[in-house]
Amino acid sequence: MQIGLDIQSSWQLDGDEGLLRSAIGNLVNNAIDHTPAGGVITLRWLDEPDASCIIVEDNGEGIAHEHIHRLTERFYRVDAGRSRERGGTGLGLAIVKHVLQVHDARLEILSAPGEGSQFICRFPARLRVDNPGRPGNV
Repeated sequence: MQIGLDIQSSWQLDGDEGLLRSAIGNLVNNAIDHTPAGGVITLRWLDEPDASCIIVEDNGEGIAHEHIHRLTERFYRVDAGRSRERGGTGLGLAIVKHVLQVHDARLEILSAPGEGSQFICRFPARLRVDNPGRPGNV
């Protein structure tokens, strides 16, 4: 599996580092769990005029449209049988959603079967703080 990092920002976020690590860690772990051997996962950090975005993207199996709106529900699993085999509690994306809410941010999920997934954490621009001397460091 190939994991890439694409940083297009010199800002930092003003937020709870432990919570943010937990959220991004959950997204990366999910991408690893749902991307086959030889797949590609990319973490992106980019800025938009009104937001900073952390994106975890994979070229894994993808998610059917009818499941996307429920993914952040506690204990919800797209395939409960397979989830039991791999372990996990079905809480990862619920935790991500909670962490983002604490930071006045939101999660967007773009996915389709066979096309992989994008999990976009969109933080309001007002949470950006200057990162002097360390451009590109998140």
